[in-house]
Amino acid sequence: MAHPIQRNGAFSSTRLSRFFALRTLFASAMAFALFLFVSLFLLSSSDSSSSNYADVGSYGFRSTRRSVLAVKSDPLKPRLDQIRKQAEDHKSLALAYASYARKLKLENSKLVRVFADLSRNYTDLMSKPSYRALFEPDSLVIDESVLRQFEKEVKERIKVTRQVISEAKESFDNQLKIQKLKDTIFAVNEQLTKSKKQGAFSSLIAAKSIPKSLHCLAMRLMEERIAHPEKYSDEGKPTPPELEDPKLYHYAIFSDNVIAASVVVNSAVKNAKEPWKHVFHVVTDKMNLGAMQVMFKMRDYNGSHIEVKAVEDYKFLNSSYVPVLRQLESANLQRFYFENKIENATKDTTNMKFRNPKYLSMLNHLRFYLPEMYPKLHRILFLDDDVVVQRDLTGLWKIDMDGKVNGAVETCFGSFHRYAQYMNFSHPLIKEKFNPKACGWAYGMNFFDLDAWRKEKCTEQYHYWQNLNENRTLWKLGTLPPGLITFYSTTKPLDKSWHVLGLGYNPSISMDEIRNAAVVHFNGNMKPWLDIAMNQFRPLWTKHVDYDMEFVQACNFGL
Repeated sequence: MAHPIQRNGAFSSTRLSRFFALRTLFASAMAFALFLFVSLFLLSSSDSSSSNYADVGSYGFRSTRRSVLAVKSDPLKPRLDQIRKQAEDHKSLALAYASYARKLKLENSKLVRVFADLSRNYTDLMSKPSYRALFEPDSLVIDESVLRQFEKEVKERIKVTRQVISEAKESFDNQLKIQKLKDTIFAVNEQLTKSKKQGAFSSLIAAKSIPKSLHCLAMRLMEERIAHPEKYSDEGKPTPPELEDPKLYHYAIFSDNVIAASVVVNSAVKNAKEPWKHVFHVVTDKMNLGAMQVMFKMRDYNGSHIEVKAVEDYKFLNSSYVPVLRQLESANLQRFYFENKIENATKDTTNMKFRNPKYLSMLNHLRFYLPEMYPKLHRILFLDDDVVVQRDLTGLWKIDMDGKVNGAVETCFGSFHRYAQYMNFSHPLIKEKFNPKACGWAYGMNFFDLDAWRKEKCTEQYHYWQNLNENRTLWKLGTLPPGLITFYSTTKPLDKSWHVLGLGYNPSISMDEIRNAAVVHFNGNMKPWLDIAMNQFRPLWTKHVDYDMEFVQACNFGL
């Protein structure tokens, strides 16, 4: 009988052998099952993709096609997006340059066409049938070789675009600078025009306003006239024979400025060799008559004779005879001058001054009635109230006038101060009667032969043309244009040294020319009695102001 231990050992050995046999069988079954699963999977995968493989050709390899899921994790999609973005960006850049070239008015230039073609090339490239599949949203795969070819063509176009932009940039920068310069010039011109208008308007206000000292002087003189009427009135007294003596030297001065008229007389008397032979006919308006009478009665003028009258004293000067007075009564002219409306505003600085009613003042137009005002005289010298006499003027009476009416200094040089600048030569009547290149002359110092005036009927000529110009179509306003017309063929040119003009606006007049002048004229806005006068010329006038007169001192004139 066997030992119990031996029996137990034999049982255990049998069980171990069975366990290992079962484990080997299970492992074999699992391996077979796994093999079967893999085989089925590979067979299935091979069947589904067998139609997607193709022969590469002579290169001996196959290009791989990827599914949509594979593309999302593949670098080809971002690469395609980047290439496309670069193409779109450079297309937009070319369009922008083309648009800017048109803005700079370069439509006919080669650059505009080049940039337009470049932009079109990008569009054509992305529309090619061979590349169209790259951008279709339902495309499942991307062909890498096609992508590489697309990238190559895009880079070539980008290179050309950048090269063209680089070459055109300098031209565009220059055009930009030119355009900016043009814009700047235009803006500066606009500002300059506005400033000129404002300056001209301010200058006119300064020039036409009455200074406080001048107003004070006129009031104090008038106060003296009212206080002592018997000392200054000429009513009831016989007319001194010297006032009508044709053998004497007669002057006509028409002014409403007391101090200015006194300077003209003072300077003429001071430089006269025989002052007792000089007669001054001063005419003012009714308002300033008393002040003028006191001014010229308070001192002796070295024996010279002075007559002071008002415009109203000449009874023939009425609206039935004088066109200017009749025109002042018209409603249209009153609206033009005195109504403050937008449509009356002038649009340029040259016309602005003609809105001043002084251009229709009778004092300004008295110069056209000299023969009737002084019927017994043969010759007379007309002086504006803004002149200064610097030497004896009797030489004018010795000039042979050659039958001419008006002796005056001509002002034309080159194309300036010709008749075309004073009259409207688009009007057929002006164009027919006058030469636009005829030389202009100046008012301010004019020597008139009154006998020749009467013979030529110059006043009638003046009336004829003044009546035609009621609507201001022949000339603007003022007295120089009708004077140029009235004395068109009857003016004798005088030597320029008799009359030097421009001291009221031209600072560049030489002092030698001024020293040699018989009469200097402060024509312009910067009158010597105003604060805006030019300092280098003012002493020529102020030295003839009667500062010893108590009324002048009381009004602080010239301070």
